[in-house]
Amino acid sequence: MEDSLMSQAALQAPIVETEALGWDNMDQLDVHDGNLTTQEGFVFIEQAISASKVIRIENTEKPDSLLKMLNTYGFTKTHISTMICKLPSLILAHPEKTIRPKIEYFESLGIRGPDLPKIICSATFVLRPSLEKQIIPTIDFLKGFIETNEKLVNVLKQSTRIVQCNFNKLLVPNISTLRAHGVPKELVAKLIIMQSRSVLLRTDLFEEVVCAIKEMGFEPTSGSFILAVRCRSTISKVKWEKKKEVLMSFGWSESEFLSAFRVQPMLMLCSEKKIRDVMDFLMNKVGLKPSDIARGPNLFLASVERRMIPRCAVLQVLMSKAMVKEINLICALNSNKQYFEKKFVTPYLEDAPEVIKAFQESPAVFYLDSDDLVRPDWFSFPGIKACVSLQTALVADTF
Repeated sequence: MEDSLMSQAALQAPIVETEALGWDNMDQLDVHDGNLTTQEGFVFIEQAISASKVIRIENTEKPDSLLKMLNTYGFTKTHISTMICKLPSLILAHPEKTIRPKIEYFESLGIRGPDLPKIICSATFVLRPSLEKQIIPTIDFLKGFIETNEKLVNVLKQSTRIVQCNFNKLLVPNISTLRAHGVPKELVAKLIIMQSRSVLLRTDLFEEVVCAIKEMGFEPTSGSFILAVRCRSTISKVKWEKKKEVLMSFGWSESEFLSAFRVQPMLMLCSEKKIRDVMDFLMNKVGLKPSDIARGPNLFLASVERRMIPRCAVLQVLMSKAMVKEINLICALNSNKQYFEKKFVTPYLEDAPEVIKAFQESPAVFYLDSDDLVRPDWFSFPGIKACVSLQTALVADTF
């Protein structure tokens, strides 16, 4: 079987710790030009070895044993190919001494079946740290906050970086920072489960983030605090300022930005394009003011194309037939699908069957009159005064 399991272009993996992988000696790290074919008949390493410039193969015993062992756990040729492309030195590890114990430990946590090769293949470097010195102590520490193995598995499915980092230098001090600022244990757990990468920030930067979130007016005992920490810790300062500049360019003040962020911190996880598309649609197509949008920042988490346009089309049909007079537009756009259908679609199917077509087909044109303002978030539509084309407003949801 001559199909190669390697992609020469993919071989950019760094050399890893020899102790954790169980290499016999550093003499094995050398350049080797040639192919290695296992006893199973697979072209296990082809030009990949010479391309990587890090491994010298003297015999096929370890690679053969590794291949057989991984096969017993459900790893396919594609899995193994991907893993060795990421970590070529894996083939020199002791299968029974270092690799199997780690796989069995992950199995003991509840990572079994198809999930096992999927997770390890996507994050092969999780096999690099020492089981006794790194992986087990990290998991034991996390168990002090995360009560069930099921939730721990969800954390690892999200990312295995948390068991690869130096937990004494990052994880422990960052969680201590949260606790010192008054964040309850259960909220620490939620942050780890929600986005473990948040607590792997450099300790001085993480302290800076936590202090900044407190200065914005967030209470450490509230769920919004950890949402804000999550957002601020995973966005670079440059990207943060660029997103903020987009909002300000549409007329938001500093106080409106802070108010909106306190209500919905996740808005800053939206791309600059998504932020711009939402502001443009709501202000230039619908007629809301910047302050209206600031009071309803959940709108940034909704799709313009899949939610806002169809709902505005439905409201226009009802408005054109004088079936509704006052509409809380922000509430209508923010509400879940079931509520919207119950309030604005189902009751009018008999008298205005067009609402179902408008709701399902997202027509390219709808009419909207926002001149008669009752309250900043309430609009009356006594008649049709503007015809607004939505051809340019059909944008993809980039959240």
